[in-house]
Amino acid sequence: MTQTQYFSSGLELANFVVIPDILQQAWTAISELYKETSQKEPSSSVKFKIYEPLNCTIIAFFTWPANSKDCVQGNEGGDFVTSSALKGYFPHFNFLCPKGNQKFSINKPALELFTSIFDVLPKSVMTNSKPLIITGNSLGGSVASLFTLSLLEKINFTNTKRPLCITFGSPLIGDEDLQEAISKYAAWNSCFLHVVSDQDPVPRVLISQTGVYKPFGTFLLCSKVGCSCFEDPRTILELLKATYSGSPGNQDPNLVFDVYGTFVKDINRKVICKDTTMLPERTTQPLRACITTQIVATGLMQPEQQQQQQQQNVDVNIIITEIAKREKMTAMLNREAFDPTKGLNDIKVYMAYLEQYKKLSKDDGIGYYDKYKFERLTTTYMDLEKYKKSLTIYWKDMVDQAEKRPQTIGAFLRTRMLFGGTNYRRMIEPLDIADYYNKGLSDYINNGRSEHYKKLEQWLKETEKPSSSSGPNDLKKQNVKSILTEDSCFWAQVEEALILCELLTGRESSVMNKESSKKKRKASAMDEESSKKKLVEFENYIYGLLKNYAVSSEIFLPKSSFMKWWGEYREIMGTSYSSSLTNFLKNDNNYEAYAKGSLVF
Repeated sequence: MTQTQYFSSGLELANFVVIPDILQQAWTAISELYKETSQKEPSSSVKFKIYEPLNCTIIAFFTWPANSKDCVQGNEGGDFVTSSALKGYFPHFNFLCPKGNQKFSINKPALELFTSIFDVLPKSVMTNSKPLIITGNSLGGSVASLFTLSLLEKINFTNTKRPLCITFGSPLIGDEDLQEAISKYAAWNSCFLHVVSDQDPVPRVLISQTGVYKPFGTFLLCSKVGCSCFEDPRTILELLKATYSGSPGNQDPNLVFDVYGTFVKDINRKVICKDTTMLPERTTQPLRACITTQIVATGLMQPEQQQQQQQQNVDVNIIITEIAKREKMTAMLNREAFDPTKGLNDIKVYMAYLEQYKKLSKDDGIGYYDKYKFERLTTTYMDLEKYKKSLTIYWKDMVDQAEKRPQTIGAFLRTRMLFGGTNYRRMIEPLDIADYYNKGLSDYINNGRSEHYKKLEQWLKETEKPSSSSGPNDLKKQNVKSILTEDSCFWAQVEEALILCELLTGRESSVMNKESSKKKRKASAMDEESSKKKLVEFENYIYGLLKNYAVSSEIFLPKSSFMKWWGEYREIMGTSYSSSLTNFLKNDNNYEAYAKGSLVF
């Protein structure tokens, strides 16, 4: 029986930064700034510097810990700036309120430090091919978090290396709404690793002050014994309070700076989520044993902390029990959230309806693309519109989930849903193309195509293996009568070819509006040879699909837009023009042979 894996990507992230010395590189950058910064710097200032080691780019932010503590503990230290107030003068976090009604708040001192240097921060760092590490200590860590957060909107998580933000002793920077806005996308949440020493008062200041500040990201809690990582916000808050080993009010935050240096230096000799001296008993349940081992690594169960725990009414057993409950609940919720089969029965019903619609359209001699294009406004197709909308909502959400999950989970989701997503794209995108060109618009591929179609197509290409044969296999030939055209943008290519024909012949299509009419008036200024060259390119595109049996035989139905194009193109090029495609299309017998899969190119 397979043991359920309750812990998420926190340990994976911690191991990732430790094994290739990323943590060491981040701390070295901060230490360099420490040497260059005077302790007399005002509390309202932060220094930053860009470092370029061979394997990554590091942007480091530094503030003196004591200054940070004073700044945060001041009269306005715990004050918030709301997202609604931010919209007026600093819109770079607006993407966290996608529906316009979500609100969040950010710590005022941290935000003021960040905005004071925002204009001089590099804006093109994500175009660099090297991984980006953003790091900082104390309030500098808060600034590092805000800078990382401002970059997330522009990241394409499919093909761009996400930034990694590593903070040391950073105070919390936002309320529960900010935490939820970041945590709902695990790919965002996994960009943040916060290292906190059990001796550092700064990360704990706002917890005791207000009670409304909440953590996000992964927290690596370290002590003399070792370190352990946690992701559940409630667990993190409890442990931040329970693991503090310093004397309240007496610990100099600047002295703690060296504690992080020692921790990073010794990290490979310390313990991550393990302990060799206080292992739980063999009779302990696996989940509880794992959590106990984590707690031991934070230093919470050491003898020198027991007296302080008694003073704070800290019961370690209660903490372990509560963590176990949350981890089980998280595992259950994750299984539900990651399940692409949720609602799949309804999706299958909707797709079956579309398949039936496609069949009936073919019986009418028109094909489902053109039937939808010219008859969709009739009351007969109300269910079609409803199902089309439901399918699009479902697949947009699935793509968004796969895109925003951590890399390993996202890859699993993309693979698992690829077959269904490909069928959906090939069935529904032609209907969106029909809607687009019915409005008289042009250039759908560059100006009208939805991002979720692009991603579904990209994921398919990433999984396809090069074919060892030079032509289509027998199965493709046998099924060509019922297949969906492989290129879901096929009809957009046909519509563009029709527009070119209309420009060359001077005729105006039934869907041509002001934009297309304007193009028509410019036809005389266009180079006729250039237009014909584009049409020849379209020819080659079509013939390539036909040779590979990658296009549905429905395109040869008498009322199809493709056959309309062929009629106009034949007139433009004249009877003397000859090519592989035109020779094929001039022989009506080829249409039936193609549909039967018996044609040899």
